Amino acid sequence: MRAFRLAYDGTAYHGFQRQPDVATVEGELFAALESLSVLATDADKPTGYAAAGRTDAGVSALAQTVAFDAPDWLTPRALNSDLPADIRAWAAADAPDEFHATHHARRREYTYQLYAPPADEAPRRPGTADSTGDPDRAVDDDRFQRACHALSGDHDFHNLTPDDHNTERSPTLTATRDAEFIVVTVTAGGFSRELVRRLVSLARAVGTGDAPLEKIERVLGPEPLPGHEGIAPAPPEPLVLTDVRYPELEFEVDSQAAESARAVFETRRIERRTGSRVARTVADGLQ
Repeated sequence: MRAFRLAYDGTAYHGFQRQPDVATVEGELFAALESLSVLATDADKPTGYAAAGRTDAGVSALAQTVAFDAPDWLTPRALNSDLPADIRAWAAADAPDEFHATHHARRREYTYQLYAPPADEAPRRPGTADSTGDPDRAVDDDRFQRACHALSGDHDFHNLTPDDHNTERSPTLTATRDAEFIVVTVTAGGFSRELVRRLVSLARAVGTGDAPLEKIERVLGPEPLPGHEGIAPAPPEPLVLTDVRYPELEFEVDSQAAESARAVFETRRIERRTGSRVARTVADGLQ
C-alpha cells in the first residue's frame, strides 16, 4: 500500500471523482495506471484504492492524496510519465495494509483566493457581477473576520450544503488580507458538499454589507432557509485543497517530480497573468 500526493489544475475537469463521458482527475489517474499495467483493463479500480476527498468541478489541489496497492517501482516520477501535464504526482509514502485515504485523514485544509478589494481601493465599474454578487463591492475586513469567527466551531451546516445528512461539522475559518484579495483558509476533519464555497460566499456577503452578521445565526439555526434566502456557492476556480494530514505517514518528496510540477504551474501562472492583462486592455478600452 502506497499513498501519493497529487497536485492538479482543476479548471479543465468535471471534478475529481470519475464520471462517464466527461474528463475527471480520477479518470485520468486510472487511465495512467492502466497504461502502466498497474490497473488491469477489466478492473474497476486499483486494489485498496481510496482518495482523500472529491473536489468539485473547477477546484484545484496541492495535496490531494490517493492510496492503493502499488508495485515498488511506481514512484511519483513514474506515475507522471502517463498523466496529463496538469495532474502531477510529487510525493509518496509507504502505508499500512489497512490504510484508507478517506477514513484516516485527520484534517483537511482548503484555501480560497477571494477577490475582495478593501474600501479605499474598490473600483467603481457598473455592470460587473458573478455568483457571489458584484465583485467591485468593497469588503470590510473587520466584518469579514467577525463572520469567519461566527462560522467557526461546531454547527449543523444543513443550510450550506446540498447534503441532507451528516451535516454537522467543526470548521475553523481564518482570513488574511493580501492586497486586493482575502486569503481564506478553512480546516476541518471533513466537509459536506460545497460547504467551503458557501462559507466563503456567506462571509463575503457579511463583509460587503449585503447581509447582516445576524444572518449567520439564522443560517446555522434548525430551520431550513427559504429559496430566496439561500446561500449560493462561491465560484470553484479560486479554491484549492492545500493539505490533508495523516499523522501516521511520512511523505517523501520526489525532487524531479516536484520540479516538473512547479514548472507546469509556473507556466500556468504566467499564462493567466498574461490573460488578465489582455482582459484589462479590452475592459479599459470599453470605458
